[in-house]
Amino acid sequence: MIFNSIRWRLQVWHGLILAVIVISFSITAYQLQYAQRLRRIDNELQELTSQLTAFVPPRPDGSSRQLSRRPDGPGRDGPGRNGPGHDGPDFGGPRDRRGFERQPSDMANRQIPDIGERLPEKIAALFNDTSTNGYYYAVWLSNGTLQKQSTNDATASLTMPERPGNAERQSARTRGSFREVFRFTTADRCILIGRSIATDLAELHHQAWWLGLAAGSVLLLGLAGGWWVSTQVIRPIKDISATAERIATGDLSQRINMAQTKDELGQLAGTLNSTFARLEAAFAHQRQFTADASHELRTPIAVLISETQTTLARQRTPEEYQETIEACLATAQQMRQLTETLLQLARLDAGQEIADRQPLNLADNVRACIDRIHPLADERGIRINANLSPAFTLGHSVQLNQVITNLLANAIHYNRLNGEIHVSTCGESGRTVLLVTDTGPGIAAEDLPQIFDRFYRADKARSRVEGRAGLGLAICKSIITAHGGTIEVKSTPGTGSEFKVTLPGTAGS
Repeated sequence: MIFNSIRWRLQVWHGLILAVIVISFSITAYQLQYAQRLRRIDNELQELTSQLTAFVPPRPDGSSRQLSRRPDGPGRDGPGRNGPGHDGPDFGGPRDRRGFERQPSDMANRQIPDIGERLPEKIAALFNDTSTNGYYYAVWLSNGTLQKQSTNDATASLTMPERPGNAERQSARTRGSFREVFRFTTADRCILIGRSIATDLAELHHQAWWLGLAAGSVLLLGLAGGWWVSTQVIRPIKDISATAERIATGDLSQRINMAQTKDELGQLAGTLNSTFARLEAAFAHQRQFTADASHELRTPIAVLISETQTTLARQRTPEEYQETIEACLATAQQMRQLTETLLQLARLDAGQEIADRQPLNLADNVRACIDRIHPLADERGIRINANLSPAFTLGHSVQLNQVITNLLANAIHYNRLNGEIHVSTCGESGRTVLLVTDTGPGIAAEDLPQIFDRFYRADKARSRVEGRAGLGLAICKSIITAHGGTIEVKSTPGTGSEFKVTLPGTAGS
């Protein structure tokens, strides 16, 4: 399925987020524009309402909202009517229990004068039924009685709005396609002015379509840009996957193209390339190791077959049979030594040869190894000079003795007749150091990088004649590495070679 693809999942999430943002922005923009248009209309209607209010009579009887109270005592022009010497104005008419004059009951039903006749011509023209601007007005008494309204068709279904509160203030409402502003005055009137907003709504709807078109265009452009970005992001991953597949088929020389990946993917590609390089080197080393091991084993096996075939070809004397058996035994022992060495290397590579380590003085181990190998040095007339200072470390005594013996044996085999070997131990800056120097022909510069490789021989013809397989230095390096140390070689052709072993030191070194 396409949704199993990272690109499609990125595209879907990007599309959803972009759609939410674009739609939210479009709705917000439309709502703000709609509110701004209504505010402008309300301000316009409120201005007209203020102008119209000035021309509305205060009450149907022509009086103000404050009713006159008949004084019970003497007035400004003389005593009141109820008192003796009534000279003041006669307010007349019945009064309530608070002393206010009661208005006739038909006052509330009297029609106010025609507002249109009182308005200036410029304002009155706004409410003309022949005008196309859509303005209209209406005036109600506080009891809901309609006193006056314009003749526009918009007032056909007009109803008095509810009073928003006791205080005089202007309010607005929307009725269908009409916007209306109304005010309750101190003269117990409700004055309403409205106008049609059909044209404004049509413009807003038209703008909404353009806004939607723009939002859709932005969404499409965003999706196209997201697809391009995801393609650029996925392409290095595809290259990595394709390279890994080619490597899996056996082509270890393949590498990831890093020309277009300078970001985090570039770092990943660099790491994978270095990993692939190490794998290629490991497989090449394994193939070389297998070929060399096969070659080394093939020679003693050929000797065994040749000796047995020759012996079985005819009857031989017991002495001849004994010589054949002795030759086969020596060949078999050589094969056993080779296989044991290979097994030891395999265990060292797997970390299985790291035994418990004990504190030891490396100088004592070197002294013991010199004693064991001294007869071989005497046969070649080689003198061993030792300068053994205390050098304490933590290690496996048998494995370290194997390293020391291999280094001494190499110094003897690759030395000149009546040459010398210098051996020293010391402690340096918390490290334990072993130096083995010979006076042999040295090692060529081109051979130094491979001197610790398995089955490598600097002097191939001479080593094979002497039965050396070229695994001694490889074992030494594996043992020292397992102990957390290093082994190095320096050599000058015609002068000799120096092997330096460095191990972690312990207290007292």
